[in-house]
Amino acid sequence: MTIPTRKIICFSDFDGTIFRQDSGHVLVDNLGCGSKHRALLEKQIKSGERSFRDVSEEMWGSLHIPFEDGFEVMEENLEIDPYFQEFHQFCIANNIVFNVISAGLKPVLKSVLETYLGDEESLHIQIVANDAELQPGNNQWKPIWRHNNEMGHDKALSVNEARDQAKIECVDGEIPLIIFIGDGVSDLPAAREADVLFAKKGLRLEEYCIENKISYIPFETFADIKKEVQALMKEDQEKTGGLGRPARFNPRANMWRSVSSKQAVPRFVAATPSKEEKMLFWPDSFSEYKQKAPLTEDVPA
Repeated sequence: MTIPTRKIICFSDFDGTIFRQDSGHVLVDNLGCGSKHRALLEKQIKSGERSFRDVSEEMWGSLHIPFEDGFEVMEENLEIDPYFQEFHQFCIANNIVFNVISAGLKPVLKSVLETYLGDEESLHIQIVANDAELQPGNNQWKPIWRHNNEMGHDKALSVNEARDQAKIECVDGEIPLIIFIGDGVSDLPAAREADVLFAKKGLRLEEYCIENKISYIPFETFADIKKEVQALMKEDQEKTGGLGRPARFNPRANMWRSVSSKQAVPRFVAATPSKEEKMLFWPDSFSEYKQKAPLTEDVPA
């Protein structure tokens, strides 16, 4: 008989985490304004000239095709983590709620997941993202923003909403365990609300955690995450005696919160969120591997 554990809710970034490429960039580069114009728009975000939401509306608005017409090019260009489906099936088997959380568009993410996982399995994934509609007459894409802020989607708020709902659904005062999986510094707003943080090896989120002594679990693929989640579940089983009630203390849980006071995080995070927003609002800027400096002048930068 399987011993029950506390309710586990998993949030995962989509672009760069489940898939190695950015689905929105693939669409815009091939069917919209193109990579060169997108690069100019990125610079406007980094400089603070324009918000992520404003620039995103221009990028998505450069597409003039039905939603379904963009998925052939995405299927040709996207590469899924080879162990993601196995991890997701593990979540289904163990009643772990799995959410994709993204600043992208729900119709895009939904169709990509259906293509790679199939309709039936993809139904088990909750997509927490912005919606979209086609403008009549010209099929222009228009984002329907989830929240009224510069990002369009407050990921931290979405995570806390899920936590509050889970508390209502839990019994006997059970405390749900929130897991977040990401790769870039842009994931920090949601990651700060999680109990357990997985950061992809070699990318900016891991570097940020190391630089600021933030506890995290490194991973290369979802096979690593599955192994760690199994260990977390075992710890809960041992501490609850199999009764399904939360342990008073789980050393692997709440570790993000233990370092999330104003004294523990960098000053710019605690005191100047506007600067943080400039840093976080463009995921691609902080989700790439750092390149070593050239050894000679003959080597191109």
